[in-house]
Amino acid sequence: MTILFAILLFSLLIFVHELGHFLAAKASGVQVNEFSIFMGPAIWKKQVGETLYAIRCIPLGGYCAMEGEDDETDNPRSFRKAAWWKRFIILIAGATMNFIIGLLMVAIVVAPAKYEYKLQIQSFEEFSTLDDYGLQVGDEILEMDGEKMYMYSDFSMMLSLNKSPTHDLVVLRDGKEVVLDDLTMETHTVTNEDGTTSEMYGVSFTVQELTFGGKMRQIWFTAVDWVRSVRLSLQMLLTGQASFADVSGPVGIVNQMSEVAAASPTWVDALLNMIYFGAFIAVNLAVMNLLPIPALDGGRVVSLLLTTGIEAVIKKKLDPKYEGYIHAAGMILLLGLMAIILFKDIFTIFKG
Repeated sequence: MTILFAILLFSLLIFVHELGHFLAAKASGVQVNEFSIFMGPAIWKKQVGETLYAIRCIPLGGYCAMEGEDDETDNPRSFRKAAWWKRFIILIAGATMNFIIGLLMVAIVVAPAKYEYKLQIQSFEEFSTLDDYGLQVGDEILEMDGEKMYMYSDFSMMLSLNKSPTHDLVVLRDGKEVVLDDLTMETHTVTNEDGTTSEMYGVSFTVQELTFGGKMRQIWFTAVDWVRSVRLSLQMLLTGQASFADVSGPVGIVNQMSEVAAASPTWVDALLNMIYFGAFIAVNLAVMNLLPIPALDGGRVVSLLLTTGIEAVIKKKLDPKYEGYIHAAGMILLLGLMAIILFKDIFTIFKG
């Protein structure tokens, strides 16, 4: 069931992404030669006007093939003949659609919720030491380690990303901002009713009714937090705080979805958790696709802006084949990286 949901999810995200490019191209007057879902030989195809619509047999990727996208052509409706700002819109449209579908999926999960946690401390457990180090009942956490806190989930996200026992906090206390630098945040081992143990900080937060406005805010800031998590994760990879072993591909993601579904008490909870997980993937794909890496949309955007600027200075069109070489090399590197991550995920599953 989880594997089927994962296939449907990735298919949906690919379709929505390519649909974004397709709609933006059509709206910009650019000729679309083919709109295809998946790769490989076609299992269904139909020519409608100038565009071939196809579904292919390998459930990996998809594409929106525009006239003159990677080579020069005399067609006045080719991609390269369009104004630079139209090409810019076309290139970012795929990621934009992924972000929008991510927001809609979060809305599905948030809609039935009636209450939410507010980042205001309600009480401390007897074993907690947080109040000994400076936190007080009624404190509202505004910032943690230089990052703004919008929701309760921000608190747990920052603690999971930063394993340091000390953190820098800014809290709102009696209407004034109070800075708590190097605040020690110790966890304590607590035995649960079923005999298992958990590591807990021993702090409870205020529960408040979730209004319509609160739901809209939660939907938006959930997506914003996921964008931030990508930035922080990349930052940790580049600084050595995280390793390549922490990176997961499609196989690893499906395995994580299976674990989330198995831990859910009912099938409704399992479905909502998988939808939430899917929303997380959608937003992450949107952000990752806009990174300035050759072959990705972000790399093409950077190339477009640089090319447009250079051509404006030299008053001459640049040969598109050189840009094609760069993106081809980037695609080879990306496919190689995907293969490595795939084998790593499979090895991890069988090893575990």
